[in-house]
Amino acid sequence: MGVMTADADVYLGSETQDLLSACTGCARCVEVCPVVPHGAASGAEPRQVIGGVLKLLRTGVAPQAASADWLHGCNGCGDCIPACPEEVNPRRLLMLASMHDAARESRTPQLFRRMARSIKLMIAMQLLPPDYARLFVPARPRKAQMVFYTGCNALRTPNLMFNTMAVLDALEVDYEVAGGPSSCCGVIASKWQGEVQVGGRVTAHTLKRFAAFEPEKILNWCPTCEVHLNETLQGFVPREYEFDHVTDYFVSRADRLKELFVHRIPRRVVLHAHQGMPEIGRNVESLLRSIPGLEVVEMVLESSYTCGGSGCSKTPALQAREHQHLVDRVRFHQADALVTLYHGCHMAFIGLERTEEFEVLNFTELLAQALGQAPHPDRLKELRHLADWKAIVEASQPLLQKNGLSIDSEWLERHGAEIFAVAEFKGGLDCLASDAPRSTFTPSTHMCHSPTTGGLS
Repeated sequence: MGVMTADADVYLGSETQDLLSACTGCARCVEVCPVVPHGAASGAEPRQVIGGVLKLLRTGVAPQAASADWLHGCNGCGDCIPACPEEVNPRRLLMLASMHDAARESRTPQLFRRMARSIKLMIAMQLLPPDYARLFVPARPRKAQMVFYTGCNALRTPNLMFNTMAVLDALEVDYEVAGGPSSCCGVIASKWQGEVQVGGRVTAHTLKRFAAFEPEKILNWCPTCEVHLNETLQGFVPREYEFDHVTDYFVSRADRLKELFVHRIPRRVVLHAHQGMPEIGRNVESLLRSIPGLEVVEMVLESSYTCGGSGCSKTPALQAREHQHLVDRVRFHQADALVTLYHGCHMAFIGLERTEEFEVLNFTELLAQALGQAPHPDRLKELRHLADWKAIVEASQPLLQKNGLSIDSEWLERHGAEIFAVAEFKGGLDCLASDAPRSTFTPSTHMCHSPTTGGLS
């Protein structure tokens, strides 16, 4: 594994110039973008929209409203990539433009700090100490065949990580786990906070941690890490291992998994997937179709690369329309379950069980069941179904205390809804920006003044 010696500013500056040289400003990317009709770019001249972004990249000048709204509304759907006649990757161009704009003025200052504390709090509310340590505490370096890379935000849904590890265990894979804020891909500092050099160092630290295991493959989970490390930072660092999505590996072992799928699951399901990475949706569909008794009646693709603050949530009107379409398709088929793809998707849809007749399951739960195992408890779903923050706080305190986190119940009741809603990606959760003791993380009433959302997101 090569050590990152390149300067992040120099590297990204060179990549930006290459993209600018190739881009003619034809605006085909704007014309095919599904986000445009839902924001300030609607009705604007497409060449002016892309022109504002190109000017930002060339000069650092803040773009006008239509260009800025298009830039910040990008949900990563990737429709622009095959549409570009010059074979520029407009999604990558917009990622680099986001870094430039955040360096000018970040909309989410201290995001990494807030995110790290939010993740720590959420997993401590869901796991017993041994499981908490396995996901949150970095493993000691050793030679391992694989590294299962969770990314950061996936730890908010720790059951999905343990279900995935159950499949790896069944396949008798020699692996270690890396992830959480201590192994961030660097996208938060680079894209959201505009601190490119910091982001480069974070990326270098994580890649160095991977290399310490001397792995053959990194089995990645997070779609944002996939885009950042395999697309935005393509060619930044030489790698002596393959970096694949974990579902790629599962599909490569499909014959063995069919032998291991001993439990029949007689259900009809609709799979939720994303246009921005359609190959992962296809992987999951193939895996589900190999489960005895399980019928995938439809896969519904959403025009984004993931649910959440980096994906479809950036264009709320489009998100609402497409999420409603998904629910309508599940109802139309009278399916037993809506099957989610990523952690962000699962967080977005698990609340539907309170109002709909179908279940919301992640594909990893079905894989674990097919292996004849009980899926890891979906503690997040259990807490959301309580729908009362007094009850949620009461139910969470025993695990928080076992994990060494002393959290004032009144504080958690007041700010818990925002924490569960991942509000830090919208610039909220000021209560998590201030310094707090790392060992106890004891918030006090003077630490936070942001309003609560008034319910579960």
